[in-house]
Amino acid sequence: MLTGTVLVGTGTVTGIFVAVAVSVAPAMAAMERADYLRAHALLGKGYHPLMPILVNVVTLSGFALAWLAGPPARWLFPLASALLIGVQAVSHLGNVPINRSLGALAADGPWQDPRPLWRAWHRLRTALALLALLTDTVAVLAAR
Repeated sequence: MLTGTVLVGTGTVTGIFVAVAVSVAPAMAAMERADYLRAHALLGKGYHPLMPILVNVVTLSGFALAWLAGPPARWLFPLASALLIGVQAVSHLGNVPINRSLGALAADGPWQDPRPLWRAWHRLRTALALLALLTDTVAVLAAR
């Protein structure tokens, strides 16, 4: 059960991040400011609170598997969980503050476009999630 939770959960997180990186973020980058702000507000409602809950469940499941697995999986599962803690850190310290700042922006007037910085943070958390998925996959295969 925990193994499935870790693999499906980490795969889901990674898949969502990749979809945002290759489709949603480029589409939003092409939008005019007012459309971007509206789309961002609508999209944000779907991702929160799902993503933080999912990442936390998978992270804790990985740590639990460390207690049940022998080497090398005993070390790999917590490594993947640490990478997911990195995902959460990037989200909370990078993407979330940008997301929160968007609610106060007007559809016109001076602004500093937050999209390039947001995408940079998103690429980092996507890479961390992908590394976590690869690590969990190796851990599951090693535990067999």
